Formats: sequence, structure tokens, C-alpha cells
Amino acid sequence: MAKIAVLGAGLGGVIMAYELRDILGKEHEIVVVNKGDRYSFVPSNPWVAVGWREREDIEVELGPVFARRDIKLHPQGAARLHPQENRIDLTDGSSVSYDFLVIATGPELAFDEIEGLGPEGHTQSICEVGHALKAKEAFQQLVRKPGPVIVGAAQGASCYGPAYEFTFVLDKALRDARIRDQVPMTFVTAEPYIGHLGLDGVGDTKGLLEAEMRQHHVKWINNAKIDKVDSDMMHVTELAEDGSVKATHDLPFAYSMILPAFRGVSAVRDIEGLTNPRGFILADKHQRNPTFSNIFSVGVCVAIPPVGKTPVPVGVPKTGFMIESMVTATAHNIARILDGKEPDAQGSWNAVCLADFGDGGVAFVAQPQIPPRNVNWSSSGKWVHAAKIGFEKYFLRKVRIGKSEPFYEKLALQALGIDKLKSIKLDEDA
Repeated sequence: MAKIAVLGAGLGGVIMAYELRDILGKEHEIVVVNKGDRYSFVPSNPWVAVGWREREDIEVELGPVFARRDIKLHPQGAARLHPQENRIDLTDGSSVSYDFLVIATGPELAFDEIEGLGPEGHTQSICEVGHALKAKEAFQQLVRKPGPVIVGAAQGASCYGPAYEFTFVLDKALRDARIRDQVPMTFVTAEPYIGHLGLDGVGDTKGLLEAEMRQHHVKWINNAKIDKVDSDMMHVTELAEDGSVKATHDLPFAYSMILPAFRGVSAVRDIEGLTNPRGFILADKHQRNPTFSNIFSVGVCVAIPPVGKTPVPVGVPKTGFMIESMVTATAHNIARILDGKEPDAQGSWNAVCLADFGDGGVAFVAQPQIPPRNVNWSSSGKWVHAAKIGFEKYFLRKVRIGKSEPFYEKLALQALGIDKLKSIKLDEDA
């Protein structure tokens, strides 16, 4: 019998544990190490931040469902990984040993790399549900006392979709409150152009998102490097294509939400042979670490080089489609090793994204995620909002009942038959 540990219980870690249990059966032991005993559906955080969802709407208590699936949970969280010893030190002084390890930690949020950034500084975040709840309090203050708003993504960020989502969700919430006319909005991003998304665009995301910005009276600054954030002022340097300074901006704000750069979590960072300089996990095409052959990785923690050189550092997103395909490949490869065979499965480096805008949205399919592509499609409409609600309901139900069925593979097939997605009829009470 082998013992497989999963480090992290986010989108990748939870379904990793379920899929391992499905493919390995009861013969092998599966343990999950996570900071806390709850799963939180991060894609709904923009809705939490404007009061359209409550915390309990998007969280799942993992203990009972893990127990039903015969998966052991260590909610203390990891202090340090010792790959040479096949051991994880936990924060309470105990440790967990393993035969195989799947790292699915997600990222550490690098707010400290910019003075004044983040919930402990002067800007809000939607990266965690606790951050989104704090952002909701700040939103309520904005409604009481309207003023300028800045939304965006800092240099080095690798997650841009939520910044666009929150821009338009916030716009909708302000329109509902009848104060949008009192709130000038500016979008600040490290991307070289609107709709780049860390992917050099998908279909006509540039045209679609620029049109949405104009339609909703949102100004933007791209190639933006945030130098410092004061309590009511953001200092931004805008770079030209050659990397020279094009302009500097001192932007006043009453409310700001900025996505930070990511780095690997401290429990795994700076381990030679395991991580790159930012602390992301090195993995081959089978999700396996080249140095430690019994360690695999899935999700945001995996090291992926940027699409190309940009004036301001821009990372590559890891979408849900890509993460679920990493999970399936990893489960298959571990099963093969246990059977005395070599890994042969590879994740699908494809992207399927539903970006909700409150009463509409933009969807895109990129196959593969890194260009050139076989499929390069994007579209917009109210149907995207309905589809995002359907995705939320489906995925949370999957986590609650312990299913590992991949949703994104089905969604990708539907997205290639556009009419099927547009015909989705769901409760739109967001």
C-alpha cells in the first residue's frame, strides 16, 4: 500500500484527492494537508466583495466529505517540506510522511513587493474570501461616500480575468446603487494591451474588452508599474514598448482593488531542484518534478514561463481547464507508477474561461493556451453571466458530494458549439 499526500485543498487539491481515490480505489492511503478545513470557491469572490454572495454560500466543510471518501485531512497546514526525507512538517510540530506527493498549494500573494499594496495596506483584494469580505466593507463605505476607483493587476501578476470581472461587477453594483455617475473608474494593468490576459490575447479579447471599457466609461493604463500606494493616492509609471518611461501618474482613489504578483508558498520555496526562483514548482510534461521523481504538482503553483517579453513583467494564468487536466494526468501517472509502468499522460494546455461582468460577460477558448493555437475563440453576451452561475453551482456541488468528474472538458466541447452554451437557462439571481 502506498501513501499519497496532497499539499493544498483549493480547486486543484480537492479534486486531486477525489480523483486519486477514484482511480486508486481503497487499496492506497490518501491524505490532504491544508491550512484550514474548508474549501472556498475563489471565482465567486468578486460577488462576495459587492454583497451578491455570503461566505457560507461559497464554502464547503471538507471534514465530512473527506471522511466519506476515506481521505484523511490535516488542517494544521504545512510549515516546511523535506523532499529528501519524503516528509512534510506541519505547523503544530507534527509531520506527515508520504510515498508520493502532489503539490497543489496555489500561490502566496506578494503584496509586500509594492509599498502600500494589499488588505494590510491601502488596496483591497479578491484573492481570498476573507479579503473579499473586507473589500465588501470598503465597497459599502464607497456607496456612502462616492469617489474615484482604481481596479487592476500589478506588475508580475499572472491572473488578469478576475481584475476585469471585478471592474464590471463593481460597475454594475454602483449602477444598482445609483451612484455610478459619482465614481470615475480607472483600470491599471501590467498587460501590454487591454485583453492580453497573460496569453497574448484570445480571439478578439482586445477588441471585446476595450469596447466594454468604453461602453462602461472605464479609463485604462496599460504597461503600468505600480511604484507605491498611499492611503488615497496610487503612484504609477507607464512604460513605452521599449521599456522607457512614457508617463507617470498620481491617481487619487477612494477605493482600489489590485491583484498582486504571485510566488510559491514558504513551505516549498527555495528548495533546490524543486522550485524556480519565484518558488513555483518545476514539472515535466507529466507534472513530475525532474529532481524528486515521487513529487508531482498541479495548479497555480506550477512553474510556467511567460508567453513573451513585455515592458512590464506579465505572468501566465493557470485556468480551471488546465488545472483539471493536470489533475487527471497526475492521477493517471501515479497509478501507472504503482503498477510498475512509466508515466504517459499529459495535461491539456488549453484555456476555457467565463468572465462574468454582472449582467453580461466575455468567454474565450484557447487550444492550446500558448499561441499559435488550433482554436482561438472569444465572445460576449448575457449568456456568459448565466453560464458562470451554472459553473459555480455545479462545482460547489461536486466538492460537496466528493465527485472528481471534470467539468471543463464538457464545457470546452460545449463552447466549441456556441449555440449550446448560449441556450443555457439558469437562475440569474447573482
